[in-house]
Formats: sequence, structure tokens, C-alpha cells
Amino acid sequence: MREYPVYTVTPKAEKSLRNGHPWVYGEEVVSMSVQAEDGALVDVRGPKGAYLGTGWVNARSKIRVRVISTNANDAFDEAFWTRRIRYALEYRKTVMGDDFAACRLIFGESDQFPGLVVDRFDTVLVAQSMSVGIEVRKPMIYRILVEQLRATGAHIEALYERADVNTRDLEGLPKFKSFYEMPGLRTDLNGHVTIVENGLRFDVNYIDGQKTGYFLDQKYNRRAVMQLVRGRRVLDCFTHTGAFAIHAARGGAAHVTAVDVSQLALDQARANAEQNHIHDMDFVCADVFDLLTQRVQQGHRGDDFIILDPPAFTKSHATARDAYRGYKEINLKAMRLLPRGGYLATCSCSHFMKDDMFRQMLIEASHDANVSLRQIEARQQGPDHPILLNVPETNYLKFYVFQVV
Repeated sequence: MREYPVYTVTPKAEKSLRNGHPWVYGEEVVSMSVQAEDGALVDVRGPKGAYLGTGWVNARSKIRVRVISTNANDAFDEAFWTRRIRYALEYRKTVMGDDFAACRLIFGESDQFPGLVVDRFDTVLVAQSMSVGIEVRKPMIYRILVEQLRATGAHIEALYERADVNTRDLEGLPKFKSFYEMPGLRTDLNGHVTIVENGLRFDVNYIDGQKTGYFLDQKYNRRAVMQLVRGRRVLDCFTHTGAFAIHAARGGAAHVTAVDVSQLALDQARANAEQNHIHDMDFVCADVFDLLTQRVQQGHRGDDFIILDPPAFTKSHATARDAYRGYKEINLKAMRLLPRGGYLATCSCSHFMKDDMFRQMLIEASHDANVSLRQIEARQQGPDHPILLNVPETNYLKFYVFQVV
């Protein structure tokens, strides 16, 4: 006899779950044997009673059930979560190798931890709990994670929660950020830690920086750029804390200009450049759209490698077309600024800007700019942000490098 309430779902939901997608939406629940408390585990069954999986429920979320297992024999005890965490860590140690000290350790649904992200920045873990099921279990999950990391020899000093994301509003959870209190962990650190990426040192501001403090997903894309820039004049747009720009400078660029609308981000970018002994770099505080427009109008021809790494222009299907226009505008202007033979690195970090849409945008922009694009690289997020083919939401980063011909 199963101990969990039964949620019966529509044939559409049954098909989706059998195809490997772990979400059940509110309108897909046909009936409940009992209304479970938010965060509690429930069994999901199809219209004919077939067992489809077990997950945690949230009546306040559009995603009513997030399935965590399709094995009816699983017992969701501490041993279960220890296996899950150990599996996630062993995967990162395999695919990241020496980069295990600065990588994403848990990536939500990709690791069967729906609504949990954990980044490791050397001695500090930064966690984002974004589902009520994680929230009620995080004392156990965080403890096991720290224990398992220390068992590998990792020195973990602190765990900081960046529970300030808007996703928590959708789950009915309060937003906050603070050090997580646990025996053996510190809560008195200053919010900064230094990581090494591709041989370069970067300060991570995990309290006030964007997201968890640093964008680990572009690690190997930055390395790809570093290998192409020697002798070129680089314009790095939306530089944030300077990661692409500093990689370009270390790669032998003749000159690098880093642009961002945030002076705070530029100050950190400058500090990152200095700690890597990079001094021949300009930092420009400006709106990228305005700067590119001004340079086009002035007939500027001073750069032959442009990097476009904007924030997500859309976070829903409803605004995808508006985002399309924004991506086209910056890419079109970059293409008009680049000489024949110049290079363009461009990307989108929005799941809702699908790859075929992004490529079509690039085709239209190149047509309007009267240029052709020779593809050099087509890349995605790093392997520490694994993509599940049957969960398209895990596939979000598109990164291309072209030569303008």
C-alpha cells in the first residue's frame, strides 16, 4: 500500500511524463485522493491508474507537481538524497576535471533536484532554492551536500543562500539572502571569494552580484574566444564583471574595450583585470544599444572582434518576439561596425529564444547588414549545466562565433 496521496492526471500529462518531462501543471490534475500540503510528496497516476512517478506538490504554483522519481520502489529518505547528491558530484568531477573547484554542482531538473541550483566558488557554496519541495528539505540536502563535498577533500567554509529570485514569488515563498547556518560553516565572511577560470583569477561577489555572483555557464565559451583574438581590437558588450574582456586580453588582443551600463560591475571588472596584471583595457559605462547606435552613426571602424553577451531579453513566450527585435538590433549594428574578415561572438541566455529563432534572427540581421556569416563555433552552456533532451527548459544558452565575410 502506497503511503502518498494520489493525483490523477490527464492523458496529455501522462504522455509528457512518460516522455521524461517532470512537470505536471495545475490544469492537468483531474482528481486527488486527498489535498496534500505544499511540499509534500504525492504519487502521480494516469487516467487508467498507471503509476507515473512521485513528486512534491504546490497548490500555489502553476507547476502543481514536480516529479523527482519514476521508480515506485524508491524510499525518499536520507539515503535516497545522499545517492542523488553523490551522483551529481561524481558527474561534475568527471566532466569538469580540474575545474571542479568552480562549477555548478546541482542544476535543478537536470540533476533531479527540481528547483535547486548550487554553484561552487572554491570554498563557498551559493544555493538558490526555487521550489517549496526543496525549501522544506534543504536542511537535510545542504548538510548532505557539504558532507559529501568534504569527503572528496574539498574545503567548504560557507553556504550562502541567494533566495532573492522572482521564481520564489511563483512558489509562494518569501525572498531573502543570507548565510546558511550549519555547524562547521562560517557566517562572517565578506561576500567575496576568488576563483580560477582558464588560468585567470576572478573575484566573485556572491552577496550583491547578479544571480549567484558569477556566470559559470560561459567558462569554456570564454576560452574559445581567448583562442581567436590575438592581435585584434575587441569590443566586449555587456561585460558585467569583465570575464570575456579579460579572457580576450590574456589571449593577446591588441586592445580591449569593456562596456556595461553598471558602474558597479565595471569597477569589479577593473579590479579583476588588475589582479590578472592586465592594464591595457578601457572600461566604458554606457547603454550598449546607445553606444552601438552612436558608433554606427559615426562610421566607427576601430574594432574587428565584437562580443555580445546580453542578459536575457525575454523570460516568457509572450515577450519572445520583442526580444527577437532586441537581439536583431544589437547584432545588426555589430555586423555594420565590423570590417570584412572581422569576428562576432554572440549569444542568448534565454530558454524562450529558441535556437532556430536565434539563427533566423542572425540570418535576417546579416541580410540587412549586407554581409555573410561564416560560422566558426556553435556552442552551449558548459557540461556542469547539463541538458536533458526531454526537458527543453534545461537547454537555454546559445553561443556562436562567426567571421563576417
